[in-house]
Amino acid sequence: MSSEAGLSSYSYETLKVTTPADHVFHVELNRPEKRNAMNKAFWREMVLCFQALGEDANCRAVVLSGAGKMFTSGIDLMDLASDFLGPQEEDVSRIAWNIRKKICAYQESFSVVEKCTKPVIAAIHNACIGGGVDLIAACDIRYCTQDAYFQVKEVDIGLAADVGTLQRLPQIIGSRSLVNELAFTARKMMSDEALSSGLVSRVFPDNSSLLSAALELATEIASKSPVAVQGTKVNLLYSRDHSVQESLDYMATWNMSMLQSQDIMMSAQAALQKKTPKDVTFSKL
Repeated sequence: MSSEAGLSSYSYETLKVTTPADHVFHVELNRPEKRNAMNKAFWREMVLCFQALGEDANCRAVVLSGAGKMFTSGIDLMDLASDFLGPQEEDVSRIAWNIRKKICAYQESFSVVEKCTKPVIAAIHNACIGGGVDLIAACDIRYCTQDAYFQVKEVDIGLAADVGTLQRLPQIIGSRSLVNELAFTARKMMSDEALSSGLVSRVFPDNSSLLSAALELATEIASKSPVAVQGTKVNLLYSRDHSVQESLDYMATWNMSMLQSQDIMMSAQAALQKKTPKDVTFSKL
């Protein structure tokens, strides 16, 4: 695909989108001068960007990283304060109703990453604070640098995290006790603990090697059948939230059509000829 033609619709204030390899999109949080703090434009643009990636047949895998010195310092308190402080209404139920609508809209900014059927790999360097943890919890795979640290910061600013951390982190980290400790104290979790607890799957010495590995992984995923990869993501998420039997039933219904894909015949033929998926050209999905 032509990079310019393919990327013309991915123009944002707070996100930079590039295509470093075939079918691989790289989304960078792009407010380095503000430590990638999440302002109003960011919350809006995340929805637009990941909805577009989900629908883009040229996209088969996504790497998400942060530009500048750190991944993100979390929410931009100054920019978001006007949304929640000094409400226009006087009636408490109407104030609450409007705040709830805003919270749901902010939740969607990260849920959209999970809903995107393309695997999303978070590449985290240095600080991942507050809203940053909510964001990476919605990603499929997490890599980080040795100097990375993670902080569920919300209790330190007087609120319970409300855009995904408290719902997704217990599913990611094996120890409920550790999740509770992080959420109640707002202490920093360093990269070695993030690795041992399962928050990240690999740690790299610096940002350069981190990005190289994340893009290499995305390229490998993008070389495989998009029917297989995207079907796998959909069913992994379904099984997380349903019983084993419900998930098996859903899988059977899913594959009663997907097993008829030409991708299976092409993959089998490649295997017989001692080729790899990289040698097969799969149709867009």
